[in-house]
Amino acid sequence: MENNLLRVQDLSIGIDNEKNREKNKKPLLAVDNINFHVRRGEILGIVGESGCGKSLTSLSIIGLLSNGVKVTNGKIILDGTDLLSLSEPEFRKLKGNEISMIFQEPMTSLNPLMKIGKQVGEVILLHQNKLKKDINEEVFQILTKVGLRNPQESMNAYPHQLSGGMRQRVMIAMAIICKPKLLIADEPTTALDVTIQAQILDLLRNINKEYGTTILFVSHDLGVIKQLCDRVLVMYAGKIAEEGTIGNIFTHPVHEYTKGLLNSIPTQKKKGTRLDCIVGRVPTLEERNTGCAFASRCKAARDICFKEEPIQLDLSMNHSVNCHLADLESEMEYVRI
Repeated sequence: MENNLLRVQDLSIGIDNEKNREKNKKPLLAVDNINFHVRRGEILGIVGESGCGKSLTSLSIIGLLSNGVKVTNGKIILDGTDLLSLSEPEFRKLKGNEISMIFQEPMTSLNPLMKIGKQVGEVILLHQNKLKKDINEEVFQILTKVGLRNPQESMNAYPHQLSGGMRQRVMIAMAIICKPKLLIADEPTTALDVTIQAQILDLLRNINKEYGTTILFVSHDLGVIKQLCDRVLVMYAGKIAEEGTIGNIFTHPVHEYTKGLLNSIPTQKKKGTRLDCIVGRVPTLEERNTGCAFASRCKAARDICFKEEPIQLDLSMNHSVNCHLADLESEMEYVRI
């Protein structure tokens, strides 16, 4: 059996807006020819600023891209099956059963008019042939598993009657009740306070260990990624800038963008001092030209960075970077956070 549960090959995602259609132009690429894999039982993080393409990548894997956004090239292979080759009914059988997703804001994902118990149980009803009493028992058990103190009371409650942290636990319960092979978590802790955030991260870690669930965790927060993940992809402007283990990325970052993200994290040592920031902004889709997309914001950029797109350089078995400035003899800056 292949060790990689998920393989994303040459994936491009285009946005087809009205202006483009009027001029008969190709869709603007929000994600541009990326490649990565997720090993079985691994927690892989994807990190980057808003607009880097990380959420679109995760939504494409589970087939939830919105109208006007589509995969224009590539393959998404889950356990040997190319998801992009499946019909809608075939894909629907996988959603919630073999692959599931936790969203950032549960209030927009939960049905406000349906009780929690029925919503969680609906996932089993769609994928498994079970009696109502058995479904209710499983719902009770999974709500207990995710840490809801009064699961029976929660089953009879509506979403608005629960706190933000409780709603997020319900979303996790819905996502794992059928024990999927792959769980995608798209910034599931962003709207939560620090204490609840830590509890949710612990819950995801426990799910990974207990069920062997492979997790793809999307975040803009490198601090959260460090707490939870085994490996991380750093994305910028629709491309992968750097990829490596948590140890490699946090102790020996090579790409200037990765270094900038790490140096902008507030720590106890930096208390009272001005945080570093990356000057400029992420280029819009229309502004993405030839060369490295980060060149205009990079302090170390050379002429070649504006003219030629960098190719992937493997620094070690578990560390690669897409940067003209990087080579095997590169001086690697040590960053401790």
